[in-house]
Amino acid sequence: MNKTPSLTTLRWDAEFPVLRLEGSGAESFLQGQTSADLSKHKDELIHSCWLTASGRLRALLEIRFDESGADVMVLAGDANSVQQGFDQVIFPADRVRLLSRQPQRRLQTLSDQESSEVIWHDTTAALPELWEQRPIADADALERWRLQQGWPGGDGELSGETNPFELGLSHWVSLSKGCYLGQETMAKLASKGGVKQQLRTWSSTSPLVQGTLLQRDGARAGLITSVLPNRDSPGCIGLALVRRQHLDATSLQGPTGEELILQRPSGFQDPPQPVAS
Repeated sequence: MNKTPSLTTLRWDAEFPVLRLEGSGAESFLQGQTSADLSKHKDELIHSCWLTASGRLRALLEIRFDESGADVMVLAGDANSVQQGFDQVIFPADRVRLLSRQPQRRLQTLSDQESSEVIWHDTTAALPELWEQRPIADADALERWRLQQGWPGGDGELSGETNPFELGLSHWVSLSKGCYLGQETMAKLASKGGVKQQLRTWSSTSPLVQGTLLQRDGARAGLITSVLPNRDSPGCIGLALVRRQHLDATSLQGPTGEELILQRPSGFQDPPQPVAS
């Protein structure tokens, strides 16, 4: 019998759209448009969120700086919307130009650790031997890893109605840098502890679908945002947004009594705790 490879031996190997910002003002422009503090760790890949003015999450970004500007990879969300959004607010005084969008190959180890290794690789060059030895994860393995991690890359999580704190992305948001798109709302949520729901991983022996409302003792408790049927056994796993007052629950029920076992996703970062006055 063939043994399924450990996740730590697999790689996520895919192409993503990259927006090129050319010019000396790239850092300043992106500081005002995205959620992370980009003045730190500029020699590394930086994760950041693109938000609406009201703090709703629109796209997940990975940013790389170089001597002449920055590359902005759209990991999840609509790249066209990001491109149009940037283009609409670039002015000559920003000292930056938005160039044409290009695909970029990206590789990541599928690990349960936050320090999962990531590289951007030139498609014309041979892979380093260590990466070549790691099999590419198939769609099922990749989606299973995403759900276990709580990686909010599905349209159910990026619905236009969620914010980074609800999705476990507090480490992608700066509360100390200057003004940026959505900053006022994020600061208010952090100061008041106003997150109304959080993302959780679930499993069930019953078949369920995205969009299903969840209950606890007859009260509305959450919403299923992602579903993956089990390949070799009945039931499925997925992600759900669970209401704040039900986060202590270890299980919830579907509309006809289906039981869902809840877990905190391994990659979830808790929202900031409000400072007592």
